[in-house]
Amino acid sequence: MAHEAQKKANFSTLAGHANGLTKPSALISKPTASKKLIIKNFKDKPKLPDSYTQDTWQKLQEAVNAIESSTSIKYNLEELYQAVENLCSYKVSHNLYKQLRQVCEEHMKAQIDQFREESLDSFLFLKKVNRCWKDHCRQMIMIRSIFLFLDRTYVLQNSMLPSIWDMGLELFRSHVISDRMVQNKTIDGILKLIEQERSGEAVDRSLLRSLLGMLSDLQVYKESFEAKFLEETKCLYAAEGQRLMQEREVPEYLHHVNRRLEEEVDRVITYLDHGTHKPLIACVEKQLLGEHLTAILQKGLKNMLDENRDLELTLMYQLFSRVKDGKMILLQHWGEYIKNFGSGLVVNPEKDKDMVQELLDFKDKVDHIIEVCFQKNEKFVNTMKESFETFINRRANKPAELIAKYVDSKLRSGNKEATDEELERLLDKIMIIFRFIHGKDVFEAFYKKDLAKRLLVGKSASVDSEKSMLSKLKHECGAAFTSKLEGMFKDMELSKDVMVQFKQHMQNHSDPGNIDLTVNILTMGYWPSYTPMDVHLPAEMVKLQEIFKTFYLGKHSGRRLQWQSTLGHAVLKADFKEEKKELQVSLFQTLVLLLFNKGEEFGFEEIKITTGIEDNELRRTLQSLACGKARVLNKSPKSKDVEDGDKFYFNADFKHKLYRIKINQIQMKETVEEQVNTTERVFQDRQYQIDAAIVRIMKMRKTLTHNLLVSELYNQLKFPVKPGDLKKRIESLIDRDYMERDKDNSKQYHYLA
Repeated sequence: MAHEAQKKANFSTLAGHANGLTKPSALISKPTASKKLIIKNFKDKPKLPDSYTQDTWQKLQEAVNAIESSTSIKYNLEELYQAVENLCSYKVSHNLYKQLRQVCEEHMKAQIDQFREESLDSFLFLKKVNRCWKDHCRQMIMIRSIFLFLDRTYVLQNSMLPSIWDMGLELFRSHVISDRMVQNKTIDGILKLIEQERSGEAVDRSLLRSLLGMLSDLQVYKESFEAKFLEETKCLYAAEGQRLMQEREVPEYLHHVNRRLEEEVDRVITYLDHGTHKPLIACVEKQLLGEHLTAILQKGLKNMLDENRDLELTLMYQLFSRVKDGKMILLQHWGEYIKNFGSGLVVNPEKDKDMVQELLDFKDKVDHIIEVCFQKNEKFVNTMKESFETFINRRANKPAELIAKYVDSKLRSGNKEATDEELERLLDKIMIIFRFIHGKDVFEAFYKKDLAKRLLVGKSASVDSEKSMLSKLKHECGAAFTSKLEGMFKDMELSKDVMVQFKQHMQNHSDPGNIDLTVNILTMGYWPSYTPMDVHLPAEMVKLQEIFKTFYLGKHSGRRLQWQSTLGHAVLKADFKEEKKELQVSLFQTLVLLLFNKGEEFGFEEIKITTGIEDNELRRTLQSLACGKARVLNKSPKSKDVEDGDKFYFNADFKHKLYRIKINQIQMKETVEEQVNTTERVFQDRQYQIDAAIVRIMKMRKTLTHNLLVSELYNQLKFPVKPGDLKKRIESLIDRDYMERDKDNSKQYHYLA
């Protein structure tokens, strides 16, 4: 034995060398020392006893039967596994597989009887099917473990044969689940359980998961269950959608839809096949949302937007995004809502007082909704901008005028409600609204008029804010738009320098007087046009004006000064019985009050003749002095309006808690006539611009058809204009020989040099 062991050891070493695992130099240098070993097969394969195959199969069959009947197996599993291996080695695999299938099939055929009981209710029937399936799976796992060698050799080499596990599935499918009664009752039972769960009842989800898993494993899930399940889902949610759309408000309905979708997703995760997810969710979305998109929006969108229902609006956007055309329909209704709401703010003249503030609030609101609820969707942003532009221009010119006045109210020094930073943010918001306006020249005209008043009366809240607004307008509309406004600021700066020089001049004057005169020199082209009004100034004022005129023209020869009495203001010192006051008043108010240094009582006509103030202006001036909060004059008879026969007296008993009192400057208030005049001036400027544009185009093109000329004009003009207005201007230029019609084609024009 020792010798034999040694030979084996040598063989192992040699085999190692032959495989190239090690190559010791001693062995390589002496090849004659190695022995060549040849292993030959048996000449004849050992024969099995005649009864071996039969006896072995008998054992295996007994084991299979024991497994299928859930009784104990007599034999050791390892012994059975070895028996299968032995049979496969002796070419009986084919018969072995065939016999195994036959035994399993007979067992499956016997299983159907247990489902024939009529007394079984739906739930017990499902439990019996599930138990049968579980038993079958457990049994096939054990049977396969015994016949594993057969499965991994013979079956694997024959692609046409199903594996032992697949064979078991095939037999269960053929003899149990394909039975019409079993299948129908199983599917109906599963659908009934799902229906109960959808209606709020608690059901055995593990049973559903097991049974639906069985249908998937047997590859009958799609054909036997899914189609029927989706059809029932469609019917359920179609009816539910119709009913709840009638019964519930839209926010509540949206939450219900969302809850239903979450429930169905949970079903897929818990017990349905994952392949069902897409068609199932699509079905629910179509029946609960897709069929009711317009109805939901018509019924609830306006209220939700009016009430700022952020949560529900977010949910609506998310849900509508899931449905075909949902987002597009929501987008359309979103635009319509903005147009309708905005038109209500702009078109109604009764709302003019608060229009701009409400527009700003509305813009803040829709911006918030887009950011918080609509995920900053660019299409919703663009639709909002288009809708704002549409509704704000439904009423020509007025929004532009009111925006200019709103800016004026915020830039005046009386506005103390905001810090510089807040004012800057507000101006940015106003510029956004301003961008939507077509008639920007109307805004410019009113803005210029109001800016002039702020600058001349010294009532700007902040020079920085004024210049910031100017910079924003320049960036938005270009340098040409703001050139006159910038010129106004330049005039104010130059006027300060002139007044420094004038005060030095007055110090050297022989009779400087006791009036402190301040003059603003305005370049006529930059400032609004003011109607000159000749009034009767006191001699001392006239004398000062002449001194200034001589001083100024001495430095700037060739210029002409025109005094604007409507823009003047003064501070008067007044002595009342009990106290002294300073009155901050307009020039017209000044002229009226100075009369009372000469007498105690004056009639309306007398004041009018003495001061030279125009009738309507005088009535407003006297109203401010005798009918306002600070009544430094008394009027007889007492009334709110000033009539021709009224008498006025100095109110010596006047009292006020302040030392310097600003009496409302009536001339600062814009009259209807002034508004109309400003607007008319804009229209006149537009005609000049149209004429200039037509001549410019024709000069360059020489000959143009009417349609091409109109098209070019629309491209060049920066304000809205009607075709009829363009036609009138063309006719006017033809009459003035700037251009002529073609003799053969009346729709074609030629430029006349």
